[in-house]
Amino acid sequence: MTKQELFENIKRNKSFLCVGLDTDIKIIPKHLLAEEDPRFAFNKEIIDATAKYCIAYKMNCSYYPGSKGMLSLERTIAYIKDNYPDHFIIADGKRGDIGKSSEMYAEEYFDVLGVHAGTVAPYMGSDSVKPFLREGTWTILLALTSNEGADDFQLMFDGTNDDHHRLYQKVLKKGKSWATDEQLMFVVGATKYYYLTSVREIVPDHFLLIPGIGAQGGSLEEVCKYGMNSQCGLLVNNSRQIIYASNGEDFAEAAGQEAKKMQLEMAELLIKYGRIQPCLYSKTKKTKKRPRKRKKNKV
Repeated sequence: MTKQELFENIKRNKSFLCVGLDTDIKIIPKHLLAEEDPRFAFNKEIIDATAKYCIAYKMNCSYYPGSKGMLSLERTIAYIKDNYPDHFIIADGKRGDIGKSSEMYAEEYFDVLGVHAGTVAPYMGSDSVKPFLREGTWTILLALTSNEGADDFQLMFDGTNDDHHRLYQKVLKKGKSWATDEQLMFVVGATKYYYLTSVREIVPDHFLLIPGIGAQGGSLEEVCKYGMNSQCGLLVNNSRQIIYASNGEDFAEAAGQEAKKMQLEMAELLIKYGRIQPCLYSKTKKTKKRPRKRKKNKV
């Protein structure tokens, strides 16, 4: 999926929502545990309930352990492709290794799972990232994450040169030298929205994957205010707030309602910041209906 196609999907759906299918077998509604594949049964209903409100799905690979988990993951991806082919699919494995290991991780993402994009940790440098940079696929580099411990390294200053940038800024600068904005995205957490201005100074045209809205407390309004570019340039992920909106038999309906609320908010923000045009409704004058003439009864 190209960058332009992704933006067209945003405009068509009036949404830049990515639903995170972080499917925890310990949390999903108990009645699904009787299913042959509970994870897939849960995902399928969530997907059907939310597809009209989002443009992407992200599966965190850690929630699909072992052979059974991998089967559920593969079935979920195949279901999205077969039924919602315009949706962008992300495998969130945060892979990061070197040499042959990195090549094998890239094969896992793009040949085995067949996703559009995969997340990669860039700490080990260019040779850990370049095997993922295939034509026609997307690599999503971790730059500035939402978790509390992100400050331990990502906000450190590097005083070895005149730039004196924080580590996340160096990741952005170095990363964009490896691939174009047609191949590379960056993860920037919603709870770090106050850094988005500096992020956009370095990567004005790249898409950003933004986790941390909802349960982690990130503000969608602030993310859009500081992070949108001319093509929106955002994929905002929400997992728990949507998929675990209910743990009863109405779980899919509840997820759909949560996704709809977020989509409506996104539509307003896309209009507010001029990324889509509001619908123009033709105002027609209402004509008064003439009362019917009563037929005279023949004598």
